[in-house]
Amino acid sequence: MQKLPTPPSAAPRRRDLLAGLGLAAAAPLLLGATRGPAPGDNSSLRPAPGGGTVLLRGASLVLTMDPAIGTGPLGALANADVLMRNGAIAAVGTALGSPPGARVLDASGKLVMPGFVDTHNHLWQAVIRGGCTDRDLFGWFQRCTDPQRGRLTPAALHSFVRLAALDAVQSGVTTLVDWVDIFSYDLIESYVRALADTGLRFTYAMYPPAPDGVLVGRVKKELVDPVSLGSFQVATHAARAAQDQNRAHWEVAQDLGVMLNSHVLERPEQRADDPIGVLTDIGALGPRLMINHAIHLTDAEIAAVAEHDVRAAHCPLSNMRLASGIMRLGELGRRGVKVGLGLDGGTNDSSDFHALMKTAIGLQRARTTEVDVFPQVDDVLRMATLGGAEVLGLADRVGSLTPGKRADVVVVNPAALNFAPRFDWVGQIVFNGRPENVDAVFVDGRALKLGGRLVDVDTDRVVREAEAAATRLRAAG
Repeated sequence: MQKLPTPPSAAPRRRDLLAGLGLAAAAPLLLGATRGPAPGDNSSLRPAPGGGTVLLRGASLVLTMDPAIGTGPLGALANADVLMRNGAIAAVGTALGSPPGARVLDASGKLVMPGFVDTHNHLWQAVIRGGCTDRDLFGWFQRCTDPQRGRLTPAALHSFVRLAALDAVQSGVTTLVDWVDIFSYDLIESYVRALADTGLRFTYAMYPPAPDGVLVGRVKKELVDPVSLGSFQVATHAARAAQDQNRAHWEVAQDLGVMLNSHVLERPEQRADDPIGVLTDIGALGPRLMINHAIHLTDAEIAAVAEHDVRAAHCPLSNMRLASGIMRLGELGRRGVKVGLGLDGGTNDSSDFHALMKTAIGLQRARTTEVDVFPQVDDVLRMATLGGAEVLGLADRVGSLTPGKRADVVVVNPAALNFAPRFDWVGQIVFNGRPENVDAVFVDGRALKLGGRLVDVDTDRVVREAEAAATRLRAAG
């Protein structure tokens, strides 16, 4: 969730927003004194090489999310192996041969599944975790978000983004979308570098201050494109007061060949903004539009979203915390709308994706007082993985353990006080699971977590640096 922008004093001109798309080389002169990496020097933004060949041997249960590979809607396989080679899924099956030089990891007694896809986040908001707990969305902007955003430095921002991104990794998140309205190049550079350094697959959804198309083009070309696991979206706030800006953002997204990503109807008061009407009028309704929250949609708006294959991010923990309402997820599901799950930054307070899945089910049951309402356990596990990938247009690459897709894999250890004994492991992933049950996380075949610990990460130092940065920001206020 983010603040609705102040209406621009003058409508941005499309040529202004687009001007930067071919001028990245000239951007340092146009942007003045901000500093970025030397031209052509993107080495520091590249993630470490992949993990070679890894064989996960003898998992008690593998949920492939591909019914063509296993049984049922989740493509389940018992006592199976998963082979990863050169960053991709090479094979899934029983008694797979071990290629020469493969690293063999014993997965007996464990569950293997695709990594979680977080379709909506604001990682920098880790600085205000647990803050303003007695405030709704607008009070939270006023008391928490706005004061902290204005004090950010590149070093502080890096520490908060790194903290929250690593928290997501340890919860089993392998792909995330970060919706960011931070504008100066040095801050954006620090943000993207922190994301890239974690090894996560990420999308940087940039809300551009009109009419600065130079900055949009420069960020995409210099910072995001060089990261093999990075992708880009244009973010906006759909509202009648900002319709010209919304149109310019949509045109930039089209010219860049990326999705438009908008907050929509998080609070009932935002009905006056008519965001779906605005997005319709500018021609944005379609599969390259992603809407976040979408709690207060009318029947007609749900029908329009479904008809045009608009994608949606559901953020139940944040929506509950801010008293924003409950998405009409059952109606969206019945109409076939592609919906993923989102942690949504500071008002999710942690990156516990298991709690997110459980809440997505629980809120719909509380809202309808019906136990058979959508989503059920299979539905929410799909939303958390392949469904999220479909929302982002990445389902050909991630979201299932289909051979040929990228090796974004999570290993869950159910041998824990909160998880055991075995009754229905699929249900227990959703209702019992916690981040500490995530034993291993692989992104593009590279291990980011093994044996329950983040790989090559000094977590104590990460926490200390974030605490120190937060203390300095508070002192500056």
